[in-house]
Order: sequence, then C-alpha cells, then structure tokens
Amino acid sequence: MTESFRRSGAYDSPQGDGHQSADPRQQHFSSPESPQWPPPPAYAPEPPAAPAGAEPAPRKRAKGPLALLSAVAIVAAAIGGGTAYGIQELTGKSTASSSSTSTNVVPAGKKGTVAGVAAAVSPSIVEVRATSNSGRSTGSGVIITGDGEILTNNHVISGASSVKVTTSEGTAYTARVLGTDSKKDLALIKLENASGLKAATLGNSDGIRVGDQVVAIGSPEGLSGTVTSGIVSALDRDVTVPADENQGQDGQWPFEFGGRHFNGDPGSSTTTYKAIQTDASLNPGNSGGALIDMNGNVIGINSAMYSADSGSTSSSAGSVGLGFAIPINTAKSDLAKLRAGFQN
Repeated sequence: MTESFRRSGAYDSPQGDGHQSADPRQQHFSSPESPQWPPPPAYAPEPPAAPAGAEPAPRKRAKGPLALLSAVAIVAAAIGGGTAYGIQELTGKSTASSSSTSTNVVPAGKKGTVAGVAAAVSPSIVEVRATSNSGRSTGSGVIITGDGEILTNNHVISGASSVKVTTSEGTAYTARVLGTDSKKDLALIKLENASGLKAATLGNSDGIRVGDQVVAIGSPEGLSGTVTSGIVSALDRDVTVPADENQGQDGQWPFEFGGRHFNGDPGSSTTTYKAIQTDASLNPGNSGGALIDMNGNVIGINSAMYSADSGSTSSSAGSVGLGFAIPINTAKSDLAKLRAGFQN
C-alpha cells in the first residue's frame, strides 16, 4: 500500500530540479530503474506541473469515502424499509394502506377464479349469532387479526347480551363487543381465548370500478360459508339503515334506498352511508360478511340487501341482485376508534 501511494504521489508533484528529463515519459522508458517506472498509460494525460510554492491539488481519491457513505445510507434506507415490512408481516397489525394496488392473496394458479377466492378467504369468514331483548339475530363477520378481532355490522350485534361466533372449521367461541359505530353500521368484536386464526387481507376500496368482478362470503339464513359472485353494480350509493335495534319483520333488516323502503320501515332512528352496490346474491345473514375482489382482498362489509317478503311468489322470492356493502376503507378508518372502545 505504501509503495502504491508513493507512485501516485510522484505523478502529482514532479521535482523539476533540472536533473529530470524535459519529457518525463522519455525518462520512464530510458530508466527502468526510476521510481516512476512503469510509465502511465498512453491514454492518461500528464497532469500540469504545480507552480512553485502552490499547495498540491486535492487528490480525487478523497471522493471515495463520500461515495461510500452515500451508498451505505441508501442500503440502510432499503434495509430499514424491509425491516418495517417484516415487522408488519409478523405482527399483523398493519395500518390502512393508501395504495391503489392490491395484494395477491389467491395462489397464482387460481388467480381470478371464484374457486380460488373462496378457498383463500373462506377461513377468515365467521358466523355471528347475537341474543338481545329483541330476540336472536344471525349475521357474519370478518377475522382481521390472528387473535380473534372480528369486523361486522353494528346491526348484527346491537343491544346483544351475548355473542357467539363459529369459524369456518366449526370451532365455537364466545365474543365480547370492543366498539360500535352505529352511524357507519360497524362493530368490532373480540373472541375469547383465540389464537392462530387466519386474518383476511383488507384491500383498498378506492381502487374498485363499476363492472369489477366480486365474491361475497357469509352465512345467509344460517348457511355458513356460502359463496356467491357478481360484479360491482355502482359506487357511492346512499343507503339508510336503522341506527338502533329495529330488526324489521322476520329478522330482515330494513333499509331505505332511492326514497323507497325495503324489508320494512327503517324507523325514525337511522343513519346513511355511501355504499358499494353489487348484484352478488345476498340474503339475511350475509350482513357483516365480506365482499372480495378477485385477488382475495376484502373491499367491503356486506350490510344491506333486498329480499322479497314471504308473501311473494316463488318466481320473485330470494335475492334480487340488489345488495350493498360498506367500503373497506371506511371500516379501516374506523378501526382505531373501535379498538379504543368507542360506543355509539
């Protein structure tokens, strides 16, 4: 290292004492024993001689540490981002993403298929049964953490004295209500002594478009794990639902849309929210379940649907392709408040 440094230094400061050849390159070739041997490459121009008494020019080598520090900073930033991502993956407590892209939950070989979505997301959908002074109601819920936090509709558990949950595998749990938001028809419940559950991936409802294919999973009429499919029919629909325990007739939750009442009268205490409209078949019991894109991301919480009443003819009974879901971004923005025990 010392010998190499000396050689590069020799090119920086010729002595100019009169004993040196006028042309240094001739000296290099005629005096192989010279300390300046071997000569510089033919394509490297000789640096001009420094004037007498002038300070030697700073060596370009000094830029090396600065470049190295910049490189280290860039690598550290990349590692830091990767570490944050890894922590998020391990904890499962990620915040709502503002990205318009979605995660591919469905395996590549089944991507874009209803069967692929159903297989990937069904383990994250549960049946919710609530008992209150008004009677019993059955709905659905979406597991959002491995230890049993479940997102559902407020109207499914409103006023409940007890809440029971059954997973897709048939395991039964008792749940307690963490928080409710009747104005958004959302509630967060927590299973007791649960662990290792498969949490759903919450997508980004801002990225969906009219005509996108969707899948709905829930427990209509208590038939847990029911899968239906359709498209996004419209966006930003104003849907009005009861803000209290009014279950309407035969457990069919009433709602108002377009100035008309469906499934009965919503009553005087109501709330209105912007909803995703879908023609995927929804029936009573789907409330609180998931509306899912074809990558397996939950984009909505199913909340209102029109079903023909019991007096209808068989040709018009059942789902008529008029269902609504609360956008998942609305739900994600409410999670911190619900976790903190908000009750409304």
